[in-house]
Amino acid sequence: MDKQQDFVLRTIEERGVKFVRLWFTDVVGTLKSVAIAPAEVEGAFTEGIGFDGSAIEGLTRVQESDLLARPDPSTFQLLPWRGDVDPTARMFCDLVTPDGEPAVADPRNVLKRTLSKAADAGFTFYTHPEIEFYLFKPGPRDQVPTPVDQAGYFDNVPGGTAHDFRRRAVRMLEELGISVEYSHHEAGPGQNEIDLRYADGLTMADNIMTFRTVVKEVAIEQGVHATFMPKPIATEPGSGMHTHMSLFEGDSNAFYDPSAPHQLSTTGRRFIAGLLKHAGEISLVLNQFVNSYKRLWGGDEAPSYITWGHSNRSALVRVPMYKPGKGQSARIEHRGIDSAANPYLAYALFVAAGLKGIEEEYELPAEAEDNVWALSAGERRALGYESLPMSLDYAIGQMEDSELVAETLGEQVFRYVLANKRREFEQYRSQVTSLELLTTLDVV
Repeated sequence: MDKQQDFVLRTIEERGVKFVRLWFTDVVGTLKSVAIAPAEVEGAFTEGIGFDGSAIEGLTRVQESDLLARPDPSTFQLLPWRGDVDPTARMFCDLVTPDGEPAVADPRNVLKRTLSKAADAGFTFYTHPEIEFYLFKPGPRDQVPTPVDQAGYFDNVPGGTAHDFRRRAVRMLEELGISVEYSHHEAGPGQNEIDLRYADGLTMADNIMTFRTVVKEVAIEQGVHATFMPKPIATEPGSGMHTHMSLFEGDSNAFYDPSAPHQLSTTGRRFIAGLLKHAGEISLVLNQFVNSYKRLWGGDEAPSYITWGHSNRSALVRVPMYKPGKGQSARIEHRGIDSAANPYLAYALFVAAGLKGIEEEYELPAEAEDNVWALSAGERRALGYESLPMSLDYAIGQMEDSELVAETLGEQVFRYVLANKRREFEQYRSQVTSLELLTTLDVV
């Protein structure tokens, strides 16, 4: 037994832990959980906990349904919302087949495979996300939700629900070992943002899944409803998950070159070029719901065009300003991904697209210096600015032909994502909406 496993077993005994939740996600990114008794943990480390993989979205086919969840001891944490009554801990799991091979459709394994490829090229991937979400008052699901406040960007609302909510959520995240950089009210009524401090890609993907659970738990505790839906209110800003990222070679930031424009190295420029060249192909994973494209094409600073710029918030990829000469903070920001994405698959595609740009020495196009939203369609065409997919259907079509996405996700995940999203779009397309009835029923 290794030191981490021994630490987990000792902590369970010393803290009187009654239940240990084993966490993993399906392909869509829904968190799954099975609780085991403390006496079963040692066996779970060595043998795993068996379950029917065919019952989980996209994990296995019926004829190969048996899977094992094997907990990662490095992710052990006590769950603070459980308190001292029946103390409960959690660990994230890697999914394996009965013969011990990594499950090809495990999203966490998809990311681990891609990060291993980056490591073979000498790189470590670091990231920090800015996660937006809405808080609503309880109400019927089929009506426009009511925000908990009418505050706006950076507003301070003394005694307000959002202020208390963020304080409680941040404290709980810190107790789970997840460092927070900022928290504030966002532009929409009831909309909030919490930014997580930089971590390596796998740790951050785990942290995002924990973050979503914490936000939901605090919402229940405070009698409100939290949602990461990309565009819950048609007239208000959508919720994105702007993601800052960088590659390190050992202790050196591979994106930093003090002599280059914007101090962005050739490696950094090629990484951005990879993100731009494959932007349409990877959109279905970064923006996986019908509703996602209402955020991308609904204005309010969501990027709609495949561009990059220095401190240009209308661009898909932005090179933020940072303290001059502080090479460790050199990074890029992807502004297209929304808060509902599966972070394991999304981060795998960020890395894969960026590495492709480095390996193939992609040329970075000229940066967008103007407000891309304010340009006319003709001006954007003249500048060569292509658009992101305008709907889930467009995104499906672009991903279908992508060798990069198929190779990164693996055949089983690739096929499942496409099939799942085709079903969603067909369900959406078959609906007769209230808008159609309002504008057409009495006209024809």
